[in-house]
Amino acid sequence: MKPRRKHGLNAVKLSRVSPTDPAKRPAQRPAERPAKKKPASPRLDRTLVAETGLRLLNETGLEGLSLRRIAKELNVQAPALYWHFDSKQALLDEMATVMTRDLLTLADEIADETVHRSGNGPVAWDTLIGESMRHLRRALLRYRDGAKVYSGTRLTTTEHGAAQERALRVMTDAGFSPGAAARAWATAYSYTIGFVIEEQAVQPLPGERAPGYDPADRAARMAEHPLAAQVSADLFADYDTRFEEGLHTVIEGIRVTVLRT
Repeated sequence: MKPRRKHGLNAVKLSRVSPTDPAKRPAQRPAERPAKKKPASPRLDRTLVAETGLRLLNETGLEGLSLRRIAKELNVQAPALYWHFDSKQALLDEMATVMTRDLLTLADEIADETVHRSGNGPVAWDTLIGESMRHLRRALLRYRDGAKVYSGTRLTTTEHGAAQERALRVMTDAGFSPGAAARAWATAYSYTIGFVIEEQAVQPLPGERAPGYDPADRAARMAEHPLAAQVSADLFADYDTRFEEGLHTVIEGIRVTVLRT
């Protein structure tokens, strides 16, 4: 008898599966999708951290703002921010510096407008102070607790020096001594900061009113004291008019006191 021919394993497989028959081809494993990459963390610097803090301020308010919250927003670990800021006050100083940087652009516009109004005559110091304080107030109102953030801070650069020099030059040309000009400016600035702090306690953001400050409700609660009840709207409404009235009072006070010293 002839020995039976042995077929190799490959021959058996080829005999059972036809490469030309798609229905009998072995199922192929689907290609694996590449794992999604985590978004890259931004390159950190003091300005980026401060700008992020200002952006979060309307959401968190000053009390809720922290380096840890900013780190979460930037997708980094909190210790990465401590390299740049060793305290919350240091962060607030940088945030105020960023706010001032925005104000400097407005300061140039104010100076140009004031010069245009004066024609060939001297620049009006009272117009300069008035317009500057109005722009400051508007800038502070852009952020929840903006006046609290800005007050009592130490600017971290000297970028504001040129604008300050220009303002002092206008005022000394108008007859102020350098010291009197500085005191006059500080008085108007302090009025504006204080006014906006009180304004934002009642209206944290435009169109928003904190509980407990409704003029009609206050008048009803103070009904036993008729004069106190009567002034409720004067105290907690129409902030634009009240600011202008107070600013005019400050400027006229400077005119009859500080300017004469």
